[in-house]
Parts: sequence; structure tokens; C-alpha cells
Amino acid sequence: MTFREKREKLQTLYALFEINADGYKKHAICKIGCTYCCTDAGKIDILTIEGLIIRERLSSMPKPLRRAIKQKLAQDKRARENKKIVSCPFLKKDNTCLIYDIRPFCCRRLYSVQECRGRGPTIHRQAYALSKNTVGEMQRLDHTGYSGHISFILDLLDRTDFRTLYQSGGFDPAKIMAFGKTHGVIINRLISRS
Repeated sequence: MTFREKREKLQTLYALFEINADGYKKHAICKIGCTYCCTDAGKIDILTIEGLIIRERLSSMPKPLRRAIKQKLAQDKRARENKKIVSCPFLKKDNTCLIYDIRPFCCRRLYSVQECRGRGPTIHRQAYALSKNTVGEMQRLDHTGYSGHISFILDLLDRTDFRTLYQSGGFDPAKIMAFGKTHGVIINRLISRS
């Protein structure tokens, strides 16, 4: 399957989740400017396919903005390595998302039916189950890829040898084993079998 076909299938999985979760998400109190999930909720996990889409968007941004985002991603990576939570590198000063239209699934699936501050988002158990199933489908789609925190996956994709191997459909987890173990990056092929 080509990258374009995988991307289209990913969009279909996103859309199916939205349709199936609509009955639950319509009760959400989330609105533009609400940033708890972007600042305090924890890891922003993505798949390598989502990382490529984000990387593609980054490459089309003006150089000063791209440089600023790369700095924020590096800061996020260092903070995460030190077990600290920082704001998403794509959160703008006006509390909106720089990549909202291509945001990863971990952001798409989050919502809350109660105020988040101090306790985190409150979602329906059924919507959580739907999102877990969708993640499994995504990992099967991206079976030669990996899942992990956004700055870790984007860091891997910045490595030419890793990106070339991944884009060719190749799979060699031994090449990133040390990084994967220390950074909580998981192999989609192994997870999607369970």
C-alpha cells in the first residue's frame, strides 16, 4: 500500500470514529481556547504515518515558523526525557492548534463532558472503547511503523536512514531498539496483533 493510500485509509478511520463517537462527543463542553489536553493531559502519542503527515506540513511552513516549531519539539523531547510535561509544541499563543486540520488521533479522540482542570477529561466508557479499537486499526494500517510521543516519533523521522527505510516499507526495529526502550516507542506490528 502506498503512502497516499495509507493516508486515505487513515482519514477514513478518523471519519468513522467521528461518526461512531458523535452521540457521545455531542455532550462535550470543549471549545476553542480550551487547552487542558494540550498543556496538562500528558503524552501526545502518534503513529509514524501521522508523523510523516505532520512533517510534511512542517516542511511547507515559512522558515522562521518551522525553526521555532523545531525548537519547541526539541524542548518537548528534553522535557519528556526528564519526565516533565510541557505544552504541545503546536499550541499557538492564542490557545489554538497550529495543525488542527491534520491533528493526530490522540487529539481527535479527546473530549470532556465536565471541566477538566484538576482532574483531567471525563469521557464516556463507550467512546474510550471506540477510540481503543480505532488505535488498533491504525496500528495495523501502519504495521511497519511505531507509536510514541510526538516529539520522539518526529525525532525518528528526522533521521534520514529511519525515514527512508520506513517510507520504503522496510522494518528494522533493531536500529532504534535503544531509543525505543528509553523513550517508550512501541512497535505497531507487535501491538496490533494483541
